[in-house]
Order: sequence, then C-alpha cells, then structure tokens
Amino acid sequence: MKYLTKEVRIGIAGIIALCILVYGINYLKGIDMFKPSSYFYVKFSNSNGLTKSSPVFADGYRVGIVRDLYYNYEKQGNVIAEIDVDPELRIPKGSTAELAAELMGGVKMNLLLANNPREKYRIGDTIPGNINNGIMEKVTTMMPKVEKMLPKLDSILASLNIILGDPAIPKTLHSLQNTMADMEVTSHQLQKLMGNDIPQLTNKLNTIGDNFIAISNNLKGIDYSTTFAKVDSTLANIKSVTERLNRKDNTIGLLLNDPSLYYNLSTTSANAASLLEDLKSHPKRYVHFSLFGKKDK
Repeated sequence: MKYLTKEVRIGIAGIIALCILVYGINYLKGIDMFKPSSYFYVKFSNSNGLTKSSPVFADGYRVGIVRDLYYNYEKQGNVIAEIDVDPELRIPKGSTAELAAELMGGVKMNLLLANNPREKYRIGDTIPGNINNGIMEKVTTMMPKVEKMLPKLDSILASLNIILGDPAIPKTLHSLQNTMADMEVTSHQLQKLMGNDIPQLTNKLNTIGDNFIAISNNLKGIDYSTTFAKVDSTLANIKSVTERLNRKDNTIGLLLNDPSLYYNLSTTSANAASLLEDLKSHPKRYVHFSLFGKKDK
C-alpha cells in the first residue's frame, strides 16, 4: 500500500473522471462506446449542413449516428460522411442515403434500403448519397416565378385600389343590398303562395282531373259504331234528298230547276198585282150591287 500514495490516488481518480467525462460526452452525442458497431462511408456532393453526431435513420427508425465528416480538398464536390450504425443492420447493395432538412433547422440522414437479399455492403464500403431538400427545394424553385409575378401583382393591386376607390362601388353595394331585401320579400311571398294558393290550385286541378276521368268513362260507354252508322245513314238520306231536288222528275225539283215555272209565277204575280190595282181604282167594274135588283148599265 506504500505505492498508493496520495498523489497516485489523485491521478487514478483524475483518469477515472476523465474516462467518465469522455463516455458521458459520447453518450450525449449518441455514441455508445461499449456497444459494438459497424461503420460505412457515404459520399455526398454537398453536406447541406450535416454535422457530427447527426442521427441516421432507416425506415424512420434511428439506427446510428454520423461519427465524422471529411472533405476532399483535391476534388471539390466530394464530402465523405462516416456513419456508425447498429451491426445488426444489413444494408443491401443498391441502397442509397439522402440528407433531409428538418423543420427545426437540423439535418438528418435517411438510409433508403434496397430490396436485394443476396448482396450487401460490407463494413467500410462507400454508399452513394443525395440531397432531398423537400419543401425548401420547391420554395427555391418557385422564387424566380414569384419574383416575375411581383410586378404584375403590384399592377393588379393598383387596379384594385382604383376600382375600390370608385364612388360607384358603394352605390352598387347599396343596390345589391336593396335587391337582396326585395328577394327576401319575394321569398316570403313565394312561401305564402306555396303554403296557401298552391294547395288550392292543386285541389282544383285534381277536381278537373276527376271530371276528365268521368267524361272519359262516359265516352268509353258510347257505342261509336252505332252512332257513326246513324250519321252515315243520315248523310245518305241528305244526299238522296239533294239528288231528288236536283232532278226534274218531281214537283219540288221542277220548282227549283225549271226556269219557265219561275217566269210564269213572276208573270202571274205581276198580273195579280195589276188586277188588284185596277180593282182598287174601279171597284164597280167587278162588283154590282142594287137595292131593287136592277143592274147598272
């Protein structure tokens, strides 16, 4: 125990404290010094803000961390990230890694595992990587278009200010308000009409429909064949009478078709008229009356 002097014990305590400090720092970084691990290299053209101790995910599950970053000064555009992953993780050949920006500003690495059950990357192999900016990349792409649209937006806003400053706008809004009020009144009237007049009209239409049905039933009961037969018989009789009136072998036909009879009747009528006039003028020529029975000579 003579070698365990105060100074030795202080030195041993310092070494133990230093080991605990190193282990604590690595533990806070996510590095488990007592857990076996496997390392791989991932090659990127841009680190995109990736830092040491950044998490590495596979299918959304954390499988490791970024242990170190290297930059190739001889060949620009080459950044090598050394990752430390769980030794139980199998990385098939054809897999890639991508850098994705998080909402809080950090960057994480995602391993996109390929479907290759035969071949896999060995420890120390280099995996190709790419950058996925996500929404920020879309925003960056849209910025030039937005810049081109800004002058047009300014002109549109100026036009809107001119339109909104037109005194006709309040009048138009007031007219619209009055129109809406009129439409509300019309709507109430339509509701009243639908509630009172329409049912009455519907009842009347139903009554008219019932009357039409009754008339239709009555028409169904008519013997149309007998009726049309009677009509045909009547028309035939009328035709026969008309034909007889046009012939001269009967009295009425002679009266209607013989012009000489008309002339004779006219002459007789004229003579009768002349006789009546003469009778009025000289009644004594035709009527003789004597109290003593003598004739007037």
